[in-house]
Amino acid sequence: MAINTFEQLLNECTRRGKRIWQIAQAYESEWCEVPVNLVRQCATNSLQAMKEAIRTGLKSTEMSMSGMCGNDCDKLQKRFAIRPAIFGKTFEKIMTYALATSEENIRMGKIVACPTAGSCGIVPSVIISVAEDFDISEERQVNALITAGEIGRIISAKVALAGAVAGCQAECGAAAAMAAGAVTQLLGGTPKQVLNAVGLALKNILGLTCDPVCGLVEVPCVKRNPFMAIIAMTACEMALSDIETKIPVDEVVDAMDQTGQLMSPTLKESSLGGLARTKTALELQAKIFGK
Repeated sequence: MAINTFEQLLNECTRRGKRIWQIAQAYESEWCEVPVNLVRQCATNSLQAMKEAIRTGLKSTEMSMSGMCGNDCDKLQKRFAIRPAIFGKTFEKIMTYALATSEENIRMGKIVACPTAGSCGIVPSVIISVAEDFDISEERQVNALITAGEIGRIISAKVALAGAVAGCQAECGAAAAMAAGAVTQLLGGTPKQVLNAVGLALKNILGLTCDPVCGLVEVPCVKRNPFMAIIAMTACEMALSDIETKIPVDEVVDAMDQTGQLMSPTLKESSLGGLARTKTALELQAKIFGK
C-alpha cells in the first residue's frame, strides 16, 4: 500500500505494531526492489558522510568565494571555550554542528542534502549531537535517519521541497520537521509522538521566506540552520511530554502548501525582495558581482 499521508503512516504503524523506521525501510525496499539491508546501508553511508562534514567543518575557517560566510562556527567554538552555553553541552554541539555542516556546503565540501543543500546542517546536528551525549548506538541513529527520510518523503508528496516553490519553509522548515521527528524517535518516542513533533515544528515555521542575499545560499541560510535545529529540539521536548499539535500534521502540510502559493514570487529564491533587497545586501551584491 502506498503511504502518502502522515495519517496513513500512523495507521499502518498502529495496525502492524511497528515503528516509523520499520515501515519506511520496508516500503523503500519494496519500492526500489532492493533488500532491506541495502536500504539501511545507504542510510548508514549518509550518516557517516554527515559526521565527516561535521568533523571537517569544525576544523575549517575557509571562507566562501563571496567572502560572506565561513568562520562563524570557529567563532562559536571559541566563545563556548571561554564560557559554556547557558543551555548546556548538547545545545553547544547542535549549534556548532549545524554551522559546521552548513559552512562546509558553502565551501563546496561534501554534505548530505536533507532535504536540500541549504538546509543540510539541521538533521545531522540534532541526531548526531544527541546520539553522542546520550551514548546512542549507530543502529538507532540509522533508525532515526530513516525516520527523517520518511517524514521528508511524505511532505514532498504535497509540497515541492524547494525555496523557489514554497519559500524556505519548504527547505529549512521541512528539515526542522524531519529533525524533530528523527530525534523524537531517537529518544524513544512513539509514532504518535514523532508525528506530533513534526507538526509542532512545521506549524511554527509557516511563512518562512527564501530571500538569499546576492542570490547565494549563504545569508541568511547558513545561520538559519542552527536556529531551525533548536526549533526541532523544542518540538521534540514538547512531543515527548505528550503535548499535541492541535492541527493534524497533514493539515499543517496543506497549510504550508497554501502559504507557499500565496507567498510573493519576490520571496521565493528570486532575491527580489526581503533581506536580499536591503541597502546592505545591494551593496554586497555590487561588491561581489560589480555594478
